[in-house]
Amino acid sequence: MGDDIAFWWGYLTNGKHLSWYASVHYTLIAALLGGTCALFFGLGGAGLRRSRFAPFRLIGAGYINMVRGIPDVLFFLFFPLAFEQLVELIISQSACPPDVVATNAGTWPPCTAANWFLSSTEYLILAGVSLGIVYGAFTANVIAGAMNAVPMGQLEAGRAFGLTERQVFWRIHVRQMWVYALPGLSNCWLLLIKSTSLLSLLQIVDIVRWADRLGAPNFSRAAGLVHGDWRWGYYLALLLFFILLTFLSEKAFAALTRWAGKGMTLGSAAG
Repeated sequence: MGDDIAFWWGYLTNGKHLSWYASVHYTLIAALLGGTCALFFGLGGAGLRRSRFAPFRLIGAGYINMVRGIPDVLFFLFFPLAFEQLVELIISQSACPPDVVATNAGTWPPCTAANWFLSSTEYLILAGVSLGIVYGAFTANVIAGAMNAVPMGQLEAGRAFGLTERQVFWRIHVRQMWVYALPGLSNCWLLLIKSTSLLSLLQIVDIVRWADRLGAPNFSRAAGLVHGDWRWGYYLALLLFFILLTFLSEKAFAALTRWAGKGMTLGSAAG
């Protein structure tokens, strides 16, 4: 029994496993950055959709309706690649001589000097922005619906008390909107957390890629087969990790909903 405990302790605390545990920060940073960007794009998209100007409403509706229909993995791969090539195109305008560009026609980038090598940090930022753009469309739809759900009588009462339109908007409309929006925003957040499992597609060695590496059959010239295919065990650990994140997120959103509903009698919306 003691030898078994010593083996598992040594195995689960070796350098590779410590790197696996440390890679959790990639998932958390991507989720927080993506959530922040999603809220920013969501507020902007909802504002455009509710604008008094028809062109702005068209842009807002187009963003919400089109982006929601794009598969996450497709946009997750497209945006970082498109941004990377755009930067390389800009660099190539000054760094690549015309004769070199003509010689390397059909290759990308057109010269070695224009090649932009992204680090894990830069890929992580692009991943967070990609998540924000995608789930910002869902967030915008939720916020727009929540703005419409605020009773018009509340707004009329504010105007009757002499509040300006700006005061009515911020102190009543936006204030009450959050109570209706938070349940839907909770769903958007949980969907965004699930999508962080795509980080490995952007050359980021995150918890998913580490689990695949560590769980794969492990061979050593000195010891032979160290272990067989243990990926199911590592994926089970990831399952429990995301369940824990879901549980903590639900608790956090429940607390936010209680806070947003203080002093308001909205029945089930504040519960």
